[in-house]
Amino acid sequence: MIQINQTASFAIEDILFCFALESEAAEVFKGHNVLFTGIGKVNAAYELTKAIQKKKPAVIVNLGSAGSSCFQKGDVICCTKFVQRDMDVRGLGFAKFETPLSGLPPVLEYGLLMDNLQEGICGTGDNFEMGHCSDAYNVVDMEAYALAMIAMKENIPFLSLKYISDGADDNAAEDWSVQVHKAAIAYGKILGLIEETEAIS
Repeated sequence: MIQINQTASFAIEDILFCFALESEAAEVFKGHNVLFTGIGKVNAAYELTKAIQKKKPAVIVNLGSAGSSCFQKGDVICCTKFVQRDMDVRGLGFAKFETPLSGLPPVLEYGLLMDNLQEGICGTGDNFEMGHCSDAYNVVDMEAYALAMIAMKENIPFLSLKYISDGADDNAAEDWSVQVHKAAIAYGKILGLIEETEAIS
């Protein structure tokens, strides 16, 4: 069992662990129910939709690297709110981040809160952000909004944990390449898949 918080726990075989890239999972998640979506919202939406139909998970756990100018590199942030940061149809009278005629608010609130982790708002977009300057979100990635929206529509509990690999600034690309391999170990420790001694070795 994986304990998310005081009221939510799930059997490991019922969890779909969802990553963009294999490098974010490393060896830690081998043998578990894992989905690699590829990068970006379209890939994420397509692959998760297929996986839900085939595997019918009890919970979706999105794990991946992300940028932030608010949190520190190496922090793991639990995201419970999501915005589509590259959706901007204000020219037609819609709010920033609002998907026209979708019935969804600009900020999608759907996600489990995990005990003992900082909470964040994830801004998802199809670009690698290197100049973060928005007050609307404090974590940036390229998949989570799409995953959260599909989980919500399918009425499947959703947990999104983001390992801060870079500062979403002009050093982001270099920082990401160095930090991304550390994410799997951090997740393994938090989820109880590996012991502290294994992480050190």
